[in-house]
Amino acid sequence: MQETKSFLPNTKTFDNLIKHAISPRPICFASTIDKEGNVNLSPFSFFNLMGQNPPICVFSPLRKMRDGSTKHTLENVWEHPECVINIVNYPMVQQQSLASIEFPKGVNEFEKAGFTAIPSELVQPPRVAESPVQMECKIREVISISDEPGAANLIIAEVVKMHVHQYLLNDQDDVRPHDLDLVARLGGDWYCRVTPETLFEVEKPIRAIGLGIDQLPLEIKHSKYLSGNHLGQLGNVEQLPTEQEVEEFKIQLAERVAIDQFKDPIVRHQVAAKLLDQDDVTNAWNWLLLKF
Repeated sequence: MQETKSFLPNTKTFDNLIKHAISPRPICFASTIDKEGNVNLSPFSFFNLMGQNPPICVFSPLRKMRDGSTKHTLENVWEHPECVINIVNYPMVQQQSLASIEFPKGVNEFEKAGFTAIPSELVQPPRVAESPVQMECKIREVISISDEPGAANLIIAEVVKMHVHQYLLNDQDDVRPHDLDLVARLGGDWYCRVTPETLFEVEKPIRAIGLGIDQLPLEIKHSKYLSGNHLGQLGNVEQLPTEQEVEEFKIQLAERVAIDQFKDPIVRHQVAAKLLDQDDVTNAWNWLLLKF
């Protein structure tokens, strides 16, 4: 068990660490207008999807740390309860950052950051043409936590229409994460980028009820060669291979190699670990259940 060090809120260290810990965070690049129709464009990393029916996103423009004042985006939403959430990908990340500068009210960040404003169809704020996905939203509610510096203002936005760049869509109108090239915020000045090298899949346990790690044999559960991820994969099966299936696997294995070299359980656990790294759970179980 690793030792921990504790931190209480409302300190500079806590504020820094929690932004590193709760990450990566998607970026809500929000375009809004005030009651006179002046446009504002600003990114917020306190943001996520919160529901599907209706589709609800929530983002939070914090009160400014230096004096507790509110940001233009929040003021605009109070005056005109609509916005467009423009998703940020790598080709636009530097321009997005430029738009985060606290320009004076009335300055158009579309122009400052070099973005193309295009009309929305169901709301008045414009969309960012360069954004791969643009979501027109009606504001359901704004929940202000307090008037203290750094306090959250939860803007609950219902998506009423979504626009996706055509080149990203396949014949089934689906997209691949490889093609979106999304970025997200970490702590400090750090971002991360979704690339093919960083992607992996974890099958959702919705088709069957897995055994659970608590039901694994003790020698497997306490193996020095199987990680927590490995145990999670093993515990996600509905049932173990039968003795007959394991025996058939052993016979087939013996036809290819001298199986006496695998009598040591350590060796079998190491082989199983490599198979689990390749998502071959069935054969990993066969190796783990081999009898000699």
